[in-house]
Amino acid sequence: MPDPLGRACTYPGGNRPAVTVVDVCVIRPGRHGVDNRWLMWAINSPQVRGQISSLQTGTTRKRISRKNLETVQVAVPPLAEQRRVVEILEDHLSRLDAAVRDLEAAHRKVSSFRKAVLLSLVPGDCPESWEVTTVGEAGAIDLGRQRHPDWHHGPEMHPYLRVANVFEDRIDTADVMEMDFSGVFDRYKLEPGDVLLNEGQSPHLVGRPALYRGEPAGVAFTNSLLRFRARPDVLPEWALMVFRRHLHARRFMREVRITTNIAHLSSKRLKAVEFPIPPLEEQKRLVQRCEELLTDADALERGLSQGLQRAKSLRKALLARAFDGALVPQNPEDEPASALLEQIRVGRASSGRGAATVRGRRQRKAAGTTASKPAPAPSAVSSSVSRTAVQQEFEL
Repeated sequence: MPDPLGRACTYPGGNRPAVTVVDVCVIRPGRHGVDNRWLMWAINSPQVRGQISSLQTGTTRKRISRKNLETVQVAVPPLAEQRRVVEILEDHLSRLDAAVRDLEAAHRKVSSFRKAVLLSLVPGDCPESWEVTTVGEAGAIDLGRQRHPDWHHGPEMHPYLRVANVFEDRIDTADVMEMDFSGVFDRYKLEPGDVLLNEGQSPHLVGRPALYRGEPAGVAFTNSLLRFRARPDVLPEWALMVFRRHLHARRFMREVRITTNIAHLSSKRLKAVEFPIPPLEEQKRLVQRCEELLTDADALERGLSQGLQRAKSLRKALLARAFDGALVPQNPEDEPASALLEQIRVGRASSGRGAATVRGRRQRKAAGTTASKPAPAPSAVSSSVSRTAVQQEFEL
């Protein structure tokens, strides 16, 4: 999700009047010879978004002051060229948006397929040859160690995993922290085959499980996680399948308790959740089949994610080219930018707003000049227009 600070859109209008809040800046550029939609796309371009990002202030809540906003610069072409840019740019972006919608729909289908695989291989109505017991009877459940400032330093520092490290069927080791486990490390040390589940999370993610396979070595876990250690006749991989099935079926959501907007799955409630156990050979067969199907799903999902990332990069590149003057050819018959600037100055002077900080691109002299030539440097356009209130989002 892009940073909303400085994000722009055009108001579509309607039969009912609309108002804005203090967090929104309203810009009405039409009377100054600047096309509304062109300016909206210009503000969304990398050239302008980069300037806004460099001018923002604040820590927990980012802001940009009106004074800083007025210093933002953009290259202003003649009005006719602005409209050509908008026409070509919106045509390209509409095609790109359609492709993104298709990729997102395919992504949702992959998620549905993964859920269907788990629900079919771990059915609700089990065959008679299966044992149906509870999580507490199928293995041992333990809560990790609570973190405390006194344990940030000590003689027995060891790495530990927390909820931020545990994703569905994946342990992220990019940010593993350490804590002093003097005298208690053996109690909280993970062994290959342990299944970790999120004890505290948002309601639809609580109980998210991953199998610890020995990496990183010598690691413990905190009380934001629950550890399940299967009994001898239960494969750890089968236990992971069962927990993933419960996650996608939203079985864990029926057991959670909400405190301070965080859902918690206590060890007591987890122990009471049903746990089917097929014969050991059947477990091995189902685990292998699940891995085959979900490996294909994971590969497809990675491809879709790469496609979405490429679409994001392409959108940024299109906007960059559009406002570098490289998307459409310039026409020497267009009204010179100097005339546009004069119109802007006259308009601003008549409204009592003082001198404008606007410069347009100079018209190219050669009749055959095309967009392939290097674009001129950006020039300034003032964002100072009628009623302005600046902070989190901009609507044009």
